[in-house]
Amino acid sequence: MDGLTFFEKSAGTWRSQRTTHHLPFRRAETGGSEITVTMLPADDPRIIEICQMHDADPSLTVGGALVSWEGSMAWDKEGEEHKGKSVFALIPDGENPKKGKLLRERGYAEIVPVAGEYEVDEEEALNLITEYETMSVIERFWFPSPDIRLRMSTVKRFGGFNTATFCAEVRVNPTLEEESASLPASPALYAVSGW
Repeated sequence: MDGLTFFEKSAGTWRSQRTTHHLPFRRAETGGSEITVTMLPADDPRIIEICQMHDADPSLTVGGALVSWEGSMAWDKEGEEHKGKSVFALIPDGENPKKGKLLRERGYAEIVPVAGEYEVDEEEALNLITEYETMSVIERFWFPSPDIRLRMSTVKRFGGFNTATFCAEVRVNPTLEEESASLPASPALYAVSGW
């Protein structure tokens, strides 16, 4: 599997449950979100714009995705929200399509344009390393099954404030949701849906 194939497997809407460990405070915070991944072809104007933003040749990209999210965390203050969207453009390595650059208009840890290095490993997990001015982020994504995606990330801030996050994401199946909405609620149904 290469980077683009990994994103294609991620296309759709996901419900995410997250636990973030704030290591200096020895405390954990939970939260949830809904994430939507929409594939974009290489000639999409948004992909071309991201390449130009990073001074990269648009002819080298294989496409990418528009990712949007909306969620909440346990420690949120009133009025605080976790929502947004970002375009990702993939530029694979010329000799190895399993690795390359992932260009973004906004980063995971800072809301600035950023370029990371990605690689799909022998376990078909996508590993992403992104260096910011004040921190570094390592992320790992993998699929234990087609409709479950797991994600781990560590944020190392210069100065010692570190966090580690684990997310379990379940694909939203509109057909299944419509069918289950017409059924009476039961423990068995919740066990199957995972929520």
